[in-house]
Amino acid sequence: MKLFPYGHATHPQWQMAAGLVLAQLRAYMALPGYASAPTLALLYITDHYAPHAQDILDHLSAELPEVPDWTGTVGVGIASNNVEYFDEPALAVMLCELPHDQYRVFSGVSPLPPASHRFKAHTALVHADASTPDVAELIAEMAARTDSGYVFGGLASSRSDTVQFALSGHGNVKGQGAASGVFSGGLSGVAFARDMSGGMALMSRVTQGCRPVSGNHEITGCEGNVVTELDGQPALDLMLAELGVSLDTPREALAKVRSTLVGLSHPDDRLNDVRIHHAGQFGAEVVVRHIIGLDPARKGIAIAEASSVGMTLAFCERNREAARADLIRVCAEIREELEPEEVTLEVASALSAPEAESAPHAARRIAGAIYVSCSGRGGPHFGAPSAELQIVRRALGDVPLVGFFAGGEIARHHLYGYTGVLRGLLVFSAISDGTQS
Repeated sequence: MKLFPYGHATHPQWQMAAGLVLAQLRAYMALPGYASAPTLALLYITDHYAPHAQDILDHLSAELPEVPDWTGTVGVGIASNNVEYFDEPALAVMLCELPHDQYRVFSGVSPLPPASHRFKAHTALVHADASTPDVAELIAEMAARTDSGYVFGGLASSRSDTVQFALSGHGNVKGQGAASGVFSGGLSGVAFARDMSGGMALMSRVTQGCRPVSGNHEITGCEGNVVTELDGQPALDLMLAELGVSLDTPREALAKVRSTLVGLSHPDDRLNDVRIHHAGQFGAEVVVRHIIGLDPARKGIAIAEASSVGMTLAFCERNREAARADLIRVCAEIREELEPEEVTLEVASALSAPEAESAPHAARRIAGAIYVSCSGRGGPHFGAPSAELQIVRRALGDVPLVGFFAGGEIARHHLYGYTGVLRGLLVFSAISDGTQS
């Protein structure tokens, strides 16, 4: 499997940025180690370009007529290999060379069809609009339509237009007529088959950005999104005790509560997640939610998620070092899983040489990667511009990568917050079949 061409650029005028990206793509396509006949394009733009989304897609698809299928969205920031673009006009594109019968682009105009002998979805890259009613339920429904139950991606994030890209066959979608390829609302993305020909496999990891500051508590009483009891005790009293504050000093207490979040997990998710969790870090089964209010009358805590008795709750806080350590951990897991068990002395020397540590190499088998991170993370959270993507590059090497900073991250059937989701498109070896391991 050859590497996927990719390009990224920033410029006040989108036409100039597109020209720079196209030049990069064509330069890569001319190299022997890169794909020269791509079929699927991933397109991510910052919200500065959102009003020009249709013009950008029209221009790029006209300049790359050999690429029939496009998907992507907008973010307050976008990512590429080793770089993040926040609060500036930018776009990134990656061209994937995949067999046409092994993936399907979908949108509200052209929904993912039911499984058939022709195509059965194993997993899917999903872009979603947070303003869509019941978006979390729609994501879960999409996951249920895959045979793995696992989808990945994120919510579009924008301070202007919230747009998604979904173009299939130059806009000619069977049963729908011509489509512009630019949408707002609902879900869009691309579904992938399980057994991809050409030696492709898929791998995904979730990296958390928060650190627990309490032990785990069982929710023993709740009403909607208000948790009234934890471990049989009044939830508000227990939280204040855990945080070391009192309502007798309301200013101090409220400041502490505002900086505190909750990590939730469902018993079924805990049973299904068999990975070892490192001390002081959440596993991928945990979703982080804000505390949105206190209910002194009921001794309850209002959280931004409907809860149920039996769920586990832990209080947590955003933490740079915890986020950095967890990101390094998941990248190391991916790289270790991809390294071949046996290599020749020549290959081993190439992989270990300092000057080639970050260089692409066939033995690493990463054709391309997609990274979706929280808009509250990125360089600012990690202490320096582009710091998050620099960590990824040091861990994975100089691999083709694009992605965006989302208003919420999607992995499995969950909608996360303050996380990163890394999805690699990989040359198949003795690795995962694409389910979370």
